Amino acid sequence: MSKIFLCVDMDAFFASVEQHDNPDLKGKPIAVTGAGERTVITTSSYEARQYGVKTGMTPREAKKLCPHIIFVTGRNRRYAETCEKLETICDRFTPDRETYSIDEIFLDITGSHHLFGGPEEMARAIKETVKEELGINCTIGIGPNIPIAKLASDLAKPNGLKWIKKEMVASVLETLPVKKLWGIGPHTEEKLRAMGIKTCGELGAAPLSLLIKKFGVFGSQLKAMGSGILDRPLEPADSDPKSIGHSRTFEKDLWKREDIEPQLLSLSEMVGRRARRYGYKGKKVTLTVRYADFKTFTRQTTIPDCTNDTGEIYRTALSLFDGIHLTTSIRLLGVSLSSFGKNEQLALFEEPHRKDRDALLKAMDRVNDKFGENKITWASTVNQKKGHSVISPAWRTSGVRKSDV
Repeated sequence: MSKIFLCVDMDAFFASVEQHDNPDLKGKPIAVTGAGERTVITTSSYEARQYGVKTGMTPREAKKLCPHIIFVTGRNRRYAETCEKLETICDRFTPDRETYSIDEIFLDITGSHHLFGGPEEMARAIKETVKEELGINCTIGIGPNIPIAKLASDLAKPNGLKWIKKEMVASVLETLPVKKLWGIGPHTEEKLRAMGIKTCGELGAAPLSLLIKKFGVFGSQLKAMGSGILDRPLEPADSDPKSIGHSRTFEKDLWKREDIEPQLLSLSEMVGRRARRYGYKGKKVTLTVRYADFKTFTRQTTIPDCTNDTGEIYRTALSLFDGIHLTTSIRLLGVSLSSFGKNEQLALFEEPHRKDRDALLKAMDRVNDKFGENKITWASTVNQKKGHSVISPAWRTSGVRKSDV
């Protein structure tokens, strides 16, 4: 039996929720931002997009394009609550669900669409239910695999429904620009263009050996993507994450080390605490730095043993930071932990005070779990300004990918 997937993609999600909750915003160009002065646009309404307003722009840039735009401070908990309701709706139609992001859900309807009159009728029923119960629109793409279903939803936006059947895939992809494929960013597009590959049809027809020579193992995946045959299974909510990370944009750019150190410690604690909560230990620590001019880069290193200890994560992140020659002030910092696993060998002698250290971290976690975040924290982070954050695209309603919002 051939597989059939749906991609349920909410239209301008954050902005749509705000327009639904505040009727005065309906039909007007709005942009949702984080709190504070130092923020970027997370979502804009379709009325604002007509003026060229895009995600990632600063409010000043958006104002130049659309002088009458209305800025709304995002409400992360409201969006999380709406996502949970969307999951409940989807679960009525099939238990085979993956919440890919806060505004996007994949469904395997292979064994259930006949109960609703077929794939298209099922998709229409989901759209109608979402509109009736949540008051906002979604677009649904249908395809023989997840990437094609995702492509169908992208092509049908906004408030659309499109089914790319298996026999239609080749013709749809033949002249489609490669940048339309999910997973091909500007950097990969540029490399492909340099090879004379501009369309998905050309990508699918390219020699595998040539793609592997240029892109390594990713070359095989690119060819499958260009041919529309890349199979990707649903990932359950409890699947292992590739990384656990947190980042923070500051109200004022940081330059002094005494201001940067407590921020790194606070971020390391957020990472370590979430890793400990779900039982993950990692060997790779990554530091992300964004300068005031938005230039962003990462530095990473692998440590000898897996850890979720705040102190070890912090010391490693600080060591990475010390290896950077700052050229300007810092707008954003991020810390993440990855390469999860178990230590391959035990130390011959137990590290002094290791048990005491673990007991301290567990005690801190228990107190914060019971009474709220940061009720007990590290002294050097007490008086720091936290900056602001927006809900991560990787946020989920459950499991390790669920972080506080």
